[in-house]
Amino acid sequence: MQEQATAQQRPKPFRVKDVAAILDVDTSTVYAAVRNGELGAYRVGVGRGTIRIPVDSLVAYAADRGIPAAALGVAQ
Repeated sequence: MQEQATAQQRPKPFRVKDVAAILDVDTSTVYAAVRNGELGAYRVGVGRGTIRIPVDSLVAYAADRGIPAAALGVAQ
């Protein structure tokens, strides 16, 4: 039961298009940041899968660029 409570408390990771909208950039910019290792992400699924960006990675990426977490409008 405690495992479920912990899973519910974790913020849901973002899709690339969501991060692009939050940062007001094109999705290609997000893909480039992931590819260059500037933005932490992981793949879900088989084959090419889909990319997910944890909230912590987005906040750290923004902080490195001087963007305050409050300006992102995401909860940690």
